[in-house]
Amino acid sequence: MRKLKPRYRNLAYLLFLVLFIAVIVLVFPSSKKDMSLRLNNPRNIHGVISYKRSFGDLNDVQLVVARANGIVPLNDRDELEALGDKLIHLSDNNFYTIDSLTHSIPYLVPRASNLLDSIGSIFLDSLESKGLNPNRIVVTSILRTRDDVNRLRRRNGNASENSAHFYGTTFDVSWKRFTKVEDEGGRPFQDVSSDTLKLVLSEVLSDMRLAEKCYVKYELKQGCFHITAR
Repeated sequence: MRKLKPRYRNLAYLLFLVLFIAVIVLVFPSSKKDMSLRLNNPRNIHGVISYKRSFGDLNDVQLVVARANGIVPLNDRDELEALGDKLIHLSDNNFYTIDSLTHSIPYLVPRASNLLDSIGSIFLDSLESKGLNPNRIVVTSILRTRDDVNRLRRRNGNASENSAHFYGTTFDVSWKRFTKVEDEGGRPFQDVSSDTLKLVLSEVLSDMRLAEKCYVKYELKQGCFHITAR
């Protein structure tokens, strides 16, 4: 077998090196991450004409469906264990954040838990379609026992003794506060104002209410949407 002359060997080595670098560039493109501020590009944000008129499902209306679809009210938190799989425990996830609950506990019946997941998921999709950076909804109140309501009434005399929160079908979602989703790679995202996020959330809730998925009451003083799964 004939050996290549030194100059041909050098040329072959050079061609191999060039080919190797070309393959590396094609297979492993530059991994340098874009770290510029990701700006919002808002579009098609309408909200609803009136929060009070669009979300006027009063407690009496919500109570009817809560009693039909929910659990028997609990006297205290010690009775939780006896319910087994009738309730689903909630925790922070990709769709929502659970607030620091003071007068409720993070449990819902399955249909209400599924509704909450849907609201959070559709809200995130809506933000993306409207050119807004991602934010999660914040759940501020969930299942209440009779003890919880009694304690709440000592603090807030307007709190209802006949609460839809007794039945595990009802939860409150803040329209004042949202949780900004951070980029895993560290790229900074421009903030979205709470007023803008409230508009998008109202569109999501309005669509779900019209589809008869839930009842919704706009709570001005509490800064939340009071929602019962249907």
